[in-house]
Amino acid sequence: MNDPVHQKKLIVYAREGCHLCDEMISSLGVLQKENKFEFDVVDIDSDAHLVGLYTERVPVLYDTIAKKELCHYFLDQAVFDAYLAAS
Repeated sequence: MNDPVHQKKLIVYAREGCHLCDEMISSLGVLQKENKFEFDVVDIDSDAHLVGLYTERVPVLYDTIAKKELCHYFLDQAVFDAYLAAS
């Protein structure tokens, strides 16, 4: 899984001043030290379409390869572990 073309890539849809967003981002940062994945943080307030999609559901953890939401509000460890285990 070291192939950069197949690197696991996530997006955290978040907003400034959101303590749940900060917690998810922090948790992912810790997990990233032991697991191979990348993630970007996207501020939904910079895009009206994203605000319409996620408004009060942030943070949302999104799998860019499968193009699906993994979890929202909190990092669901079981879902995240399954994501990491999938090839």
